[in-house]
Amino acid sequence: MEKNASISNTKSFVKAQRLLTPRAFKQVFDAPERKVHQAHLMAFVRTNELAHARLGMAITKRKVPTAVMRNKLKRHIREHFRNYTINLKNNDIVFIVKKPINELSNKEIDLEIFNILKKLKIK
Repeated sequence: MEKNASISNTKSFVKAQRLLTPRAFKQVFDAPERKVHQAHLMAFVRTNELAHARLGMAITKRKVPTAVMRNKLKRHIREHFRNYTINLKNNDIVFIVKKPINELSNKEIDLEIFNILKKLKIK
């Protein structure tokens, strides 16, 4: 129990905050309680039994062709999640890319991620 308490009180991104197994991803994709849309990104959300939120990302080569862009997008998502994890309840969140993001600036990517997390915080 101490581990869960320390996760929610820090602004770090630890392994316990990640969705790691295909089974965990499948549970979120098969029965999401909520889907949050933006123009290029989408998040599937499902409540978990843990005391903290967990993050997963399914970023495909088809939508984001270069490894540099995929890694950059993942860093942006992780950073926003890390900063807002205190406001997120015990949810499993999986981000996917709906449309190619090649022409988006860093600011536009950050805004879409921020808007998704803000919507999750409200409800």
